[in-house]
Amino acid sequence: MRYLAISILLLLLLVSCNPFAPELDDSSGESSSLLSDQKDPDGVFQNLKYAYTFRDTSIYGQLFDGNFTFLYPDYDQGGAEITWGRDVEMRTADGLFKTVQRLDLIWNNIVDQSINKDSTSAYISRGFNLTVTFRADDIIRVDGYASLQLIREGPDYPWMIIRWHDDSNH
Repeated sequence: MRYLAISILLLLLLVSCNPFAPELDDSSGESSSLLSDQKDPDGVFQNLKYAYTFRDTSIYGQLFDGNFTFLYPDYDQGGAEITWGRDVEMRTADGLFKTVQRLDLIWNNIVDQSINKDSTSAYISRGFNLTVTFRADDIIRVDGYASLQLIREGPDYPWMIIRWHDDSNH
């Protein structure tokens, strides 16, 4: 009988304390947040990094205005500008995010920046390094500059990317 009581007590303790399911951290410290509210342009870059790191298309999609345009020079076609809209950008990102094992995006120094006086549009050009890991033996490194045109409806609204010109080595 004594062993049965001890067994039941141990079972109750194990059920109430699962070391493989620790409690959630309910603290709301802003410094621990990985995502930005995009109230400043740097928040857009922070959220882009998050979306790439975690391959998260839901966060990625929230970065782009409905009239978004992506542009890049196709050096195989003599530098001709290739463009596409938001729908193609989302399909492209989704395919990339599902295909790779890991994406590491590093934003470098801002090369050029201007924000209009009413603070509803901005232009930021900065360097980046992107490491794309398909497999341990298949890694691509992309270096270049991203020039983003951002817009927002007013000071209390988040910045959104309306135009992205990519000038990288791939």
